[in-house]
Amino acid sequence: MDPLLRLIGELTRLPGVGPKTANRLAHHLLKVDLADAHALAGAILEVKEKLFHCSACYSITSIEPCELCTNPQRDGSRICVVEEAFNIPPIERTGEYRGRYHVLLGALSPQRGVGPDDLTIDRLMARLDGVQEVILATNPDVEGEATALYLARLLKPRGLMVTRLAFGMPVGGDIEYTDEATLARSLAGRREL
Repeated sequence: MDPLLRLIGELTRLPGVGPKTANRLAHHLLKVDLADAHALAGAILEVKEKLFHCSACYSITSIEPCELCTNPQRDGSRICVVEEAFNIPPIERTGEYRGRYHVLLGALSPQRGVGPDDLTIDRLMARLDGVQEVILATNPDVEGEATALYLARLLKPRGLMVTRLAFGMPVGGDIEYTDEATLARSLAGRREL
């Protein structure tokens, strides 16, 4: 097979990369010098060889268990549940959360054939000793909402406080340009000043 066509084919397998983008990326890679191409290939191989999911929280790590799980400064009475490991850094950057995490490795999606057994829900349930609050930080889409509701039904009978991230208008947003669903959530999640 032609090496360029093979590269384009491999790039289209990446999420969010269609044929046109794959074609542009492949042609860009043709222009870079050999050292840069080796650096990119090396970085991809290094990630695959050295990083893995923590056996406790399923975040991405190079040590077992991960730093998030072993850090004694973190509050073990709270677990923030996210869909994917890449959801953790934005929460961490806020500086507002110092608890532990649990990564589901996806969200419930019957249309895609993803059920509860395909996620790390059983591992989450096994981690609840000493936990007082579970924060559901799944995405505000159909799959994320379904996952949050499913988890809430499992967790509430255990006497845990189950909370959900608030969703609504962004800071600096204009009401006139905000869609109805976002406005409805903003109204429902309002708080007293």
